[in-house]
Amino acid sequence: MESTESPSATATLLVSCADQSGLVAAISGFLTESSGNILDLEQHVDSSEKAFFMRVEWELEGFNIARDQIVTSLKPLLARFDMQWSLHFSDTRPQVALFVTRDNHCLYDILSRHQSGDLRMDVPLIISNHRTLEPVAQQFGIPFYHIPITSETKPAQEHIQIALLRENNIDTLVLARYMQILSEDFVSQFPNQIINIHHSFLPAFPGARPYHSAHKRGVKIIGATSHYVTSDLDEGPIITQDVIRVSHRETVGDFIRKGKDLEKIVLTRALWRHLQRRVLVYNNRTVVFA
Repeated sequence: MESTESPSATATLLVSCADQSGLVAAISGFLTESSGNILDLEQHVDSSEKAFFMRVEWELEGFNIARDQIVTSLKPLLARFDMQWSLHFSDTRPQVALFVTRDNHCLYDILSRHQSGDLRMDVPLIISNHRTLEPVAQQFGIPFYHIPITSETKPAQEHIQIALLRENNIDTLVLARYMQILSEDFVSQFPNQIINIHHSFLPAFPGARPYHSAHKRGVKIIGATSHYVTSDLDEGPIITQDVIRVSHRETVGDFIRKGKDLEKIVLTRALWRHLQRRVLVYNNRTVVFA
């Protein structure tokens, strides 16, 4: 039975397994035999781990396996090589929840890029422990949920948050400068689905005023890191990083301004790669395909 997908629809398969001969030929051969037009294929072998990683995207138009039969058809090949895998379709829009506190630079950047079509996703809700950014949510027409957190109320409030995420079928969470530490129980329910951003001074300059500490030490480079959240604080698999030079001529205010610019850019890059299904996680590391 031939698929009747629109010409623009594509499928993306991500796989990982022990490195062995015949992997690329087996996957590309399967697609070719089914009249799949491959648009992009990237692979990587980690020689130290003897591990193989691959991302392949193909057109669904003309592909002679129906969408709902692709996994069934792939199973013998996946089992043969004992592959870990995931399959995604370009016309299935990711459902993204944004978590914020008071800083607005990352939130505005994500929402403006989403509004312009640069980030292909839906944003059903914004969650915050403060009301500061509620007007921003209203400006973009997105439901805003104020869920304050204290040490005493944290378990109950996280339960409310998780219920909201489940009700809205959220598959990706973005901590857009959300200044709360998520509990281990919360994180465990969304493995490799929570994206965070922080300045790259950690652990050299921890605390609430890292740019002040960095300026005092006379650093020459400041940076930002975006990573998946794990139960180990700020030690999750890194998706993307960047740096910018600073000098003795610049004030603490300059450091903060440049740092915020970098934070929003790095976070958006990480989110884009995640939405494009270009990230594979293994051993607390990532393979990020171009």
